[in-house]
Formats: sequence, structure tokens, C-alpha cells
Amino acid sequence: MELKELQNEINLLKRESKVYDAQNQLFEIFIKLARSSNKEEVLKVTMQNALYITAQLSDAEKSSLFLMDKDGVITDSILTRDQIGGEKRTALIGKVIDTGLAGWVKKNLTGALITDATLDDRWVELPGQTYNVRSALAVPVLRHNTLFGIITLLHSSPSHFDQVSMDITQKAANQLALVVENAQLYKKLDQTNESLEKAKKESEAYSKALDDELSQGKKIQKDFLPRQVPNIPNCEIDSYFKAALKLSGDFYDVFELPNKHLGFVIGDVSGKGVGAALFMALIRSILRIFTGAFNNETTNDQKHTSAKDFSPEKVLKAVTLTNEYIAKWHGEESMFVTLFFGIMDSANGKVWYINGGHEPFLVINKAGIQESLKSTGPAVGPIPGASYSIKSLQLKRGDLIFGFTDGVTEARSSTHEFYTRERVENLFKNGFSAKASDVVDLVKKDLFSFIGKAAQSDDITMLSVSWKN
Repeated sequence: MELKELQNEINLLKRESKVYDAQNQLFEIFIKLARSSNKEEVLKVTMQNALYITAQLSDAEKSSLFLMDKDGVITDSILTRDQIGGEKRTALIGKVIDTGLAGWVKKNLTGALITDATLDDRWVELPGQTYNVRSALAVPVLRHNTLFGIITLLHSSPSHFDQVSMDITQKAANQLALVVENAQLYKKLDQTNESLEKAKKESEAYSKALDDELSQGKKIQKDFLPRQVPNIPNCEIDSYFKAALKLSGDFYDVFELPNKHLGFVIGDVSGKGVGAALFMALIRSILRIFTGAFNNETTNDQKHTSAKDFSPEKVLKAVTLTNEYIAKWHGEESMFVTLFFGIMDSANGKVWYINGGHEPFLVINKAGIQESLKSTGPAVGPIPGASYSIKSLQLKRGDLIFGFTDGVTEARSSTHEFYTRERVENLFKNGFSAKASDVVDLVKKDLFSFIGKAAQSDDITMLSVSWKN
């Protein structure tokens, strides 16, 4: 009796040693899986090894292993019952999973042991089967209640498998489940990385295309700004423009009007980016059309014709018509523009102006700021039927008019302080008698010294016009 117990203990130790060795083999395969770039191939080898190991540990004659997806559909299989293929193989797997022992394990998520297949309803004989099965066991490849597959072992003798055999097979199946789970995670990770890489390339391609479009838009927008200022007697003109983004809603324009009159405009469209840039181009073009500025750039005959009809009131009408057009056709976009439109008679220094809700222009000379040219009407666009008035002033020799957009006054420093209009005006409180370009340079230098390393928050535009007669 003692000899038999000792023999059983020895057999148990041998079996546990085999199980330990089997687990080590599966663990080594798992490490290989983690390092391999071909996860599918390593998983296939893992399946074959797991099936071989369990068959060896239990002395099974034949075995099979099914892998399943989350919907219970067979994704891979290894059969040693009969080496068949094609439609017969598919039919066999389907019948086993639907009605056989593997189907019972799939449904109950627990192992099953058959000591005599002739007496157990869970065993299904298949048509044309040449191998006589008497013993069988099947265990789920299960982890965290997720069924990854089923291992089945067969033998031609009854009572060949016992609970120990099933425990050993279940341990191997548990190790396999870990490998399969991680293989699926690695596969998802690889797919995610591939998707991210693809998305990155698509994003880079789209970004490049967008940059190309924006660069082209920037060039077109730059063409809308004056390439060179008109040569008007007794007038000196200077400007500065810097967009916060690639495209801007700010604009300025300087053009010759009949009888040696100078037209100068500065505008600030609400918003930034593409929409503001398109709106800017529209406003600029409409103003030129309504004032007849385009005509003055063509032939001498047209100059003569438009000269007879030109008057400052025509500019007032142009601003009014622009407001009505924008309000009627583009009111739904809720966009508008603050606008300053000035006209200077270069012969005598008289200036007429319309200020549609814009930052007041400054009249500056050696005695300091002489006047602030405030609004004569609301912003252009949001109010149908808005009323605008035109005002005038007389410049003296050396006087200049200086205007800017709120990108100057609302510029922020690295400590988030605003530049403010007060700071602009303080630059000229003691007077200024230099050229128009010096005014722009003075403000620009002080402004960017104030901004420092902070990001530019808005478009910056400045325009200076002096009368030198």
C-alpha cells in the first residue's frame, strides 16, 4: 500500500514537473510574441505548441484547438482527429461547435470530462469517422470571462482521462489564453499605430495642402494692398501691415482720385482668418468700384469723365451703398467692418473723412495732437439703412494724419497688459514734425518693444499721410 502511494506521489511530481516545463515553454513563447513583428505567425506556433504539450502531458491520441472571436466565430483551428480540409473541415468544425462537446464547453464556459463516449450525450459521432473515440476532455481557453477558444483531447480507451488530466490541460489553456489575449492586444496596438501613422500622413498631406492654399491666399491678399503709393504732389504716405495669421481681416488702401485728390482707407473686418480675408477683399473692391477709383487708373478719357462728376459726397454715397450691399447680401454672416475713409485735396490740404466705427485718426504736428477724427457713423455692414455723415478739416503745412487698427491698441505684452490708445498718444504729446514714415516707425518700434516675446493677438495696420505744401 505504501509503495503504491509512493508511486502515485512520484507520478504526481513528474506530472507537475511536466506542467511546470510546459508553462515555461508557453511563457517563452509569450516573450517571443512580444518581441516579434509577426504576431500572427508566433500565435500559430503558440497554438501548435500548446496543443502538443497538453496532448503529451495527458497521453492523448488526438487533439484539436479552436480560437474564437468575441462573437463566438471560429477564427483559427488545429485538428488532428482526421487530416481533412476544405468544405468537410468547415462542416466538421461547425457541427462540433454547435452540438458536440466543444459546443457544451462554449455554452457553459467550464471544462468537460467524458470517460465513455458511448454513454455520454455530449459526444457526437461524425459521419464517416474512422477513429473510435471512448474518452474525451475539453477545456475553455478563458480569461476574465472572455472565451478565446477550446482545447479538446481524445483517446480510444475508456476512462483514459481523469480530473488531474483536465486540471493540467486547463492550466495550459489558461496560459494560452494569456498569450492569445496579448496577441490580440498587440494586433490592436499595431492596427492603431498603423491607423495613427496613416492619419498622421493624411494630416500632414492635408496640412501641406492647406498651407499651400493659405500661402497662395496670402499672396493674393497682398496683391489687394497697394503695391506702391500714388505720386500725389505735396503728399507723403507711409503704411505698415502685419497679419496675426496667414490671412488677415485688416486692410488699407491708397489711391488717386480725380483733380489730384488722394483717397486713403483703413479697415478692420470682424474676426480673423479666411472668412475675414474674403470679406476684406470684397469690401475693398466694392469701395473702389463705388468711388470710381478703378476708372482713374485706366485712361485719360475716363479720368476726364470722372473728374467732372467727382466730389467728396460721392465717397459718402459709396460708403452708404457699401453698407447697404453688405447688410442685404451678407447679413447672415454677421460680419462687419470698421472703416475710415479720407479724401485729401493735395492742392490746398483740405481733408474730408467718413469714420464708420473705426479707431479715431489723429491729426499731428509739431505742437502735438491737434484733433481726433471720431466716428461719423456706425461700422459698415450690420445695420441696414445706417446713416453716415462726412466731415472736413483744414491741414496746415507739415500736418499729418495717422490711423491704425485695434491690433495696435489691443496688442498685449508678455504680462497680458494692453498697449492702449493712451500709449500711442503719449508718443506725440510733445509734438512731431518728422516725415510720415517716421511716425509709423516710431509707433512700430515702441509697439513691438512692448509686445516682446508675446504672440501677436490681432492684425496690425497703420497708415500715415502728411501734407507738405
